[in-house]
Amino acid sequence: MSVLHLLGTAGEGGAETYFVDLVKALKRAGVPEAAAMRGNANREAQLKAAGVPVKVLRFGGPIDILTRTGAAGFAALQQTKVALAWMNRAARHTPRGPWARIGRLGGYYSLKYYKNFDHLVANTEDIAEWIVGQGWPAGRVTCIPNFAAAPPQGAPVPRASLATPDDVPLLLAMGRLHEAKAHDVSLQALTKLPDAFLWIAGVGALEAKLKGMAEALGVSDRVRFLGWRTDASALYRTADLCVFPSRYEPLGNVVIQAWAHGLPVVAAESQGPKALIQDGKDGLLVPIDDADALAAGVQRLLADDGLRQDVIAAGARRVEAEFSEAAVVAQWKTLFAEFGVS
Repeated sequence: MSVLHLLGTAGEGGAETYFVDLVKALKRAGVPEAAAMRGNANREAQLKAAGVPVKVLRFGGPIDILTRTGAAGFAALQQTKVALAWMNRAARHTPRGPWARIGRLGGYYSLKYYKNFDHLVANTEDIAEWIVGQGWPAGRVTCIPNFAAAPPQGAPVPRASLATPDDVPLLLAMGRLHEAKAHDVSLQALTKLPDAFLWIAGVGALEAKLKGMAEALGVSDRVRFLGWRTDASALYRTADLCVFPSRYEPLGNVVIQAWAHGLPVVAAESQGPKALIQDGKDGLLVPIDDADALAAGVQRLLADDGLRQDVIAAGARRVEAEFSEAAVVAQWKTLFAEFGVS
């Protein structure tokens, strides 16, 4: 009796990366699984290599009637007990059947897509409270956070491969090139950090605009746009500090990943990071859209080795206690067991 994961997005992003990470982690923990997903060669290869059966479906717009039928047939073939929908598009196409339907929400999504679902999972307490506030029964929502883990072995990216000196402060910004991620704020902050270099890992519609902004600000020689990367762990291992100035961020998985890799974080106090970070203890929080404050936070951590080491140690403790793979997988297994998956 298996869990069928459904993912309806084709692009690359934090949610899609975590989808693969969690499916593989559950597989390692002995959970029987399959995945119905929109085509993406990288994800298909990773899941198949992990031994997870994969069915590629269209997950199209409202007139797509074939995806739900295809998903239902695949679910029956896999003896599904739980169909787990990742985000709205997948929820819209999740078929009814002799299985429970669970929605996983990583944001403040419209609950209309989850009508008649049996249970919802939020990855932050704030999202869980919001779901209940929308009228969803409190007994049918569970908070299960994302996990983070640094592979036990892994080399950093050679700085020379990205024309970056070894002896300069290196800042890392992770996330889509989207207005919500506020990479423009990081570029403005860089003007006040004359010795630092900035690596931005992500893809998106704002790439040309951000590159133009870097030129206009006079920092383009110290900025590297890395595009979409599959070696996030190596990037975390290379940098000296993570900057995360998102204007809107329900969770902030980057914060948890930075903690797991021993990388100190300066983040804007959007909802997710503000709920995660204990300011001055396991990271620094600064106001949203405040490049001066972001630069000052970076300078503070770079100048104070004692504070930096304390922040790193506190972040590692948070991961071990709350966001380790073992702790998070155990919560998922407990939930699945309530619906007959053993």
